[in-house]
Amino acid sequence: MDARLLEILVCPLCKGPLTHDRAAQELICSVDKLAYPIRDGIPVMLVGEARQTVEGTLVEPGPAGDR
Repeated sequence: MDARLLEILVCPLCKGPLTHDRAAQELICSVDKLAYPIRDGIPVMLVGEARQTVEGTLVEPGPAGDR
């Protein structure tokens, strides 16, 4: 993944920074405990496509005005 692209991408829920996990091909948000997949070199930045990185800590997107 291009380092310049990683610098501008943020978590769609909290707008926080993401960490690139090269081995798993994911972008990780440590705040929301979500991992967004990278498919064919393209980050999929949809909450519905992300997986929980910590079981039992389900993150639900709130109303648009919450963030």
